[in-house]
Amino acid sequence: MKNVNSNFCIVWIALIFVQNIMAQAVYEEERYVPETDPLVLEKLKEWQGLKFGLLMHWGTYSQWGIVESWSLSPEEYDWCERKKGSNPKDYFTYKKEYEGLKKTFNPVKFDPEKWAKAAKNAGIKYVVFTTKHHDGFSMFDSKYTNYKITDPECPFSSNPKANITKEIFKAFRAQDLWTGAYFSKPDWNHQNYWDPYFPPKDRNVNYEPEAYPEKWSKYIGFTHNQILELLTDYGNVDILWLDGGWVAKTPKSQITSWYDKQLNSNSNGYLKHRMINQDIKMDKLVAKAREKQPGLIVVDRAVHGKNQNYLTPENRIPEKPLPYPWESCIIAGGGWSYSFNAKYMSGRKAIHTLVDIVAKGGNLLLNIAPSPEGEWDEEAYRLLKEIGNWMDINNEAIYGTTSMAPYKFDNICITSKPDGTLYLIYMIQEGQKDLPSEISFPKSIVSNKVKVELLGFDSTLKWSKTETEVKIKIPNETKNKLLNTVAFVIKISE
Repeated sequence: MKNVNSNFCIVWIALIFVQNIMAQAVYEEERYVPETDPLVLEKLKEWQGLKFGLLMHWGTYSQWGIVESWSLSPEEYDWCERKKGSNPKDYFTYKKEYEGLKKTFNPVKFDPEKWAKAAKNAGIKYVVFTTKHHDGFSMFDSKYTNYKITDPECPFSSNPKANITKEIFKAFRAQDLWTGAYFSKPDWNHQNYWDPYFPPKDRNVNYEPEAYPEKWSKYIGFTHNQILELLTDYGNVDILWLDGGWVAKTPKSQITSWYDKQLNSNSNGYLKHRMINQDIKMDKLVAKAREKQPGLIVVDRAVHGKNQNYLTPENRIPEKPLPYPWESCIIAGGGWSYSFNAKYMSGRKAIHTLVDIVAKGGNLLLNIAPSPEGEWDEEAYRLLKEIGNWMDINNEAIYGTTSMAPYKFDNICITSKPDGTLYLIYMIQEGQKDLPSEISFPKSIVSNKVKVELLGFDSTLKWSKTETEVKIKIPNETKNKLLNTVAFVIKISE
């Protein structure tokens, strides 16, 4: 009987895995509706050329070093076990103490100017900051809630930089970076989303909106008001990055009951136990948002429709180029939120990740999480410096480029510019001891009259052409220098 149960579990896990893969395939191949607003299209095209952004998850949860928000959702316990607080086994005690972190959050070492300079030097072109995550704590001075960084009960409220979102946006704009506001549509602190009368069962609203239309209408108003605050009082905002894709209009044919235990997979690959119509009136919101910020890029994540201007594969890189604007969100170290003693990726891995994404036509959004004191780990600065040193020499192979078949062969990625310039980005592997004397690639992508050079070197490279391929010779005298890099770039121009 034990073996039968084990086999059943293996089959069940396999089925869930396959379902996730299928959901991701739909997400990457079909679920995109093109934008029609000419101002947005213009801005979206410019955004696609930026290639490299910074994401920051930050909130009161950083004090516990836990996953942002998710431990509050009962259905997530299998992967996000409650371990902090005086009695984590008692859900309501835990939730009260989690929300009480507002009273001890005091990031007095907050220095957004230092962050912005480090980001700029690394070659980052835009920032997306978590103005509010699912737990509902506002990292800005919202007049629609007391659960916020500027509330008098929060010790940081008396700090001159208490309005954290405003300070971050100001500092990054001063470095000529774009600004993006991450905002969670679900708010697990708000009484009109998780009504205290009804215990929460999962990540969704804990009552039926159609049974309590007035309550749900108030929540829609609250959500719209907070977003419009961010787009009115915080200067130019380039991207509205909305999370919580389950808060969306859901056709009746897809809605399941409270106790329906079949697994339903949404477009972002999440598994959930019920679907419920949570129409947040997104079309109306986007229209109002663009009255405040013409050309605003809106990313209504994992919601199929016109309000998802680009797609956001999470902590992974697609296997091949995608036929629409996209951005991979990747963790630099630890988790999305701050982790004590986090281990960060190497500069090599970060640069190879950036190159792989860009060669497939996407952008990299690299996540760095600030500490409860308001600092970045030294390892984060080390990582950004390594990326910046490489970008100082090779950034022309990244910015403003497009993908070009065959995109990648062996450990070489290809990018191109509209003027026909090609870049072969050779990624040196960890422990690699030697380089080939020549690099070969398909003949069809190069004309007869070209100049071939190594970025960062003054000399041109010799090359030859056969009926089927182009061969570029790598001089012996440069091999040792190239092996000491994480990647080098061959530029081919007319």
